[in-house]
Amino acid sequence: MRNELLSLLGGMFSSGGTASGGAIQNRIVEVGSDNYDYQIYVPAKIPNEQNLPVIVFLHGIGQRGSGGFVPTEGTGGALVRHYLGQVPAIILLPHCRLGSYWSDPVMDEMVMQSLAQTVEEFPANTNRIYLIGVSMGGYGVWHLAAQHAEKFAALVSICGGSTITKGERFNSIAQKVGKTPAWLFHGADDRIVPVNESRQIVKALEANAGNVKYSEYAGVGHNVWINALAEKELLPWLLAQRLG
Repeated sequence: MRNELLSLLGGMFSSGGTASGGAIQNRIVEVGSDNYDYQIYVPAKIPNEQNLPVIVFLHGIGQRGSGGFVPTEGTGGALVRHYLGQVPAIILLPHCRLGSYWSDPVMDEMVMQSLAQTVEEFPANTNRIYLIGVSMGGYGVWHLAAQHAEKFAALVSICGGSTITKGERFNSIAQKVGKTPAWLFHGADDRIVPVNESRQIVKALEANAGNVKYSEYAGVGHNVWINALAEKELLPWLLAQRLG
């Protein structure tokens, strides 16, 4: 799972440029009476003349725990820093607690409070905050986007789905997300998250005049992130989006 994580981060954030040599920093956010861990990647050089976008990355179920899920030391840490250093953005890496889900009220608040702290601490561009999630994190994308649609300039859901279990599972999400640009990825043969989850979200977004792109891959299972990250236009498309 750790190798898959490094591949995912590497593919998502590699732009073919030269790494800037930033750092992965650990942070704590207080929610209620408890403290929660998150990590943040900050580029070594932050231009004074412009604020940086923020990419919020929601991990999958296998990385749940505490203390931060991204390696900071050794070969793994060096590899992650190399990849993340190629993106002109602050990258926020919340850590979902073991046994919890991104849609849990406390996890929702933890992510949003972590984002608020990040925006306050660093020169972030609040018109360029992007939300990305994989698998459980893809479900989290739709939950958080529906609850806080005004915060995010673009959404990327990789093998995700709706966290709503009854009634209007997809249309209610689409109505709340509105015209927020979204790009969904799913493998047609995914046996963990049914492909119909993404298909139905796309259908609902289109029915509500949403701004949606969808890439589905025949013969591909749950590791669809390999295909998604081969899409050369993904990162440029993401960073081009702005609120308003």
